[in-house]
Amino acid sequence: MAFSRESALDVAKVLSESLPYIQRFAGKTLVIKYGGNAMTDETLQAGFARDIVLMKAIGINPIVVHGGGPQIGDMLTKLNIESKFINGMRVTDTATMDVVEMVLGGQVNKEIVNLICEAGGKAIGITGKDSRFIKAKKLFVKHQAEGMSTPEQVDIGHVGEVASVDTSFLKFFENSDLIPVIAPIGVDDEGNSYNINADLVAGKVAEAVGAEKLMLLTNISGVQDKQGKVLTGLSTAQVDALIADGTIYGGMLPKISCALSAVNAGVTSAHIIDGRVPHATLLEIFTDTGVGTLISNTKVGE
Repeated sequence: MAFSRESALDVAKVLSESLPYIQRFAGKTLVIKYGGNAMTDETLQAGFARDIVLMKAIGINPIVVHGGGPQIGDMLTKLNIESKFINGMRVTDTATMDVVEMVLGGQVNKEIVNLICEAGGKAIGITGKDSRFIKAKKLFVKHQAEGMSTPEQVDIGHVGEVASVDTSFLKFFENSDLIPVIAPIGVDDEGNSYNINADLVAGKVAEAVGAEKLMLLTNISGVQDKQGKVLTGLSTAQVDALIADGTIYGGMLPKISCALSAVNAGVTSAHIIDGRVPHATLLEIFTDTGVGTLISNTKVGE
């Protein structure tokens, strides 16, 4: 494809701007949670895969964690298995968990692996059950039905949270040319499988391996103030204040809590990124502007 002089200069400027970031992050581990539109739009899928391959090629160690809620819902519908939710969490009985493992660990995971391989990389699909590197524990949900004076703890089946992450298993990939693609399924000491929120798995993996960055792809432009303006850089203290005054609420809270936990546990920065933007991960890492909200323990401006 031929470039005009102006277009060629723009490309050269971007490449030059990326150099200090490439130097800074070479040898570092980045954990990327892949989901939303970036996971369903074919153009965005191909762009994401190329971004991940490029990271590995220049010496960054990417770890991909993916979701798959819509795909699970579609398969349950096809199999005439009713989906039930409590406080936004899918009730997961044994039959539903079988479908979750089939869709996340099989269909979705292997599609992402294939995309990365088609882009020229080498990827390996795994779940937390492989080498039992993600130990899980059952998650109980607080629910207060109409007429109840206090919430009750509800068992929603095979839904879990991360108890521990075996870093020795993941460290193996740092010294190889393989890119790990993780389906968010954990296992307990008795061998029971648990479906775990992908943001939570990505955050705990980032904490465990001491990642430089945790990147959460979403379908929004980033954390916004009450006027709808995207807040591009926030300290953990500023995020706490935004939660306290109600600016951050509802569905954004779990994602923000995951990012906060990771940064407070030693991850250098967490990013809420607009996955609807082509090559969003590269733009956030290698340019001065980025395409989302960066959260760190450093005050903006320092």
